[in-house]
Amino acid sequence: MAESFDIIIIGSGPGGYVTAIRAAQLGFKTAIVERAYLGGICLNWGCIPTKALLRSAEIFHYMQHAKDYGLVAEKVSYDAAAVVKRSRGVSKRLNDGVGFLMKKNKVSVIWGEALIDAPGKVTVKPAISEAPKNSDAPKGALGPGAYEASTSSSPPGRGHGCCRALSRTRNWCGPISKPWSPSACRSRCW
Repeated sequence: MAESFDIIIIGSGPGGYVTAIRAAQLGFKTAIVERAYLGGICLNWGCIPTKALLRSAEIFHYMQHAKDYGLVAEKVSYDAAAVVKRSRGVSKRLNDGVGFLMKKNKVSVIWGEALIDAPGKVTVKPAISEAPKNSDAPKGALGPGAYEASTSSSPPGRGHGCCRALSRTRNWCGPISKPWSPSACRSRCW
């Protein structure tokens, strides 16, 4: 029998890991499926490492123009390997932070590529790239297999739960006739 979760999130980018943490905080048994590294493209290869590289370039530029600031810096050069190493270190530190947050909030991490078979049914195949060995993911992180997500659960001890957790147009009570608002949620679900 497949392991069952209340919510399964596919992808651990900035949207995925924040959603997983919040769902777990609301009392849902939560899992997140990731094929490579926690934090997704932004944290591991895109935004964050690029900003770290740009910051190194900015500091190098300032050092080249130290005289403009009343300072003296002679024979300013750079070490490209060290700049890239620093960039990777920044990403690794943040990646480890996401892993820590998964542990802290008891979110199960499933390594692999997810396929949605049917509503509430997810199959995870081995990822093309192997799951990271030195990741700070929770001990006992899961691997390929079949998993189920409940299609009609609410957080324990929370009535029907918060409409925002599912969508702006539908909740566990049924369709919302007006756009979501805190008062509508309280009157319909709590």
